[in-house]
Amino acid sequence: MKIAVYSGSFNPLHIGHRAIIRFLTEKAGFDRVYLVVTPQNPFKDAHSLPAGQDRYDAAARALSRHPDLKVTLQDIELRMPPPQYTIHTLDAFREREPWNDFTLVIGADNLAHFMGWRFHERILLEYGVVVFPRKGYHRGHDKARLLKEHPDYRITLLKAPLVNISSTEIRKGLEEGRDMTKWLM
Repeated sequence: MKIAVYSGSFNPLHIGHRAIIRFLTEKAGFDRVYLVVTPQNPFKDAHSLPAGQDRYDAAARALSRHPDLKVTLQDIELRMPPPQYTIHTLDAFREREPWNDFTLVIGADNLAHFMGWRFHERILLEYGVVVFPRKGYHRGHDKARLLKEHPDYRITLLKAPLVNISSTEIRKGLEEGRDMTKWLM
């Protein structure tokens, strides 16, 4: 099976994430999405992030309301010793399920800084990435820059609609006392 590995803080999981999951399984040719709740993104402030298990539990509740999605919630990184590098997660999935083909899902904002990821070369050569558009990022330029480093990198730019909501915007709205229910899964 073709598995899309979609990892993130998911703080909170929202309708934009749902749209990405649907796109991956309905339009991009993936059989299933593994949603990986990360304990800590090294590029984000650790103090503002709820515990990984709390975010995992919240994601489980959100996904239970959408049984039609071809998604499996994964706590693999919550059980791994730190640091939880993406390559270790991908390798663990491949070791556990050698019959599946795994590809990492990232947003264009991550592609812009992908050369700063640990073992980015292995990710791009052995697993590949599929990249969703994000407002303010030009994926084509970043893909070209990475391909100059190595022409065999597997980078696919998905022709998906732009998701116009973020977890940051939802958290800000909640802090301001606004009703953000329509954005949540």
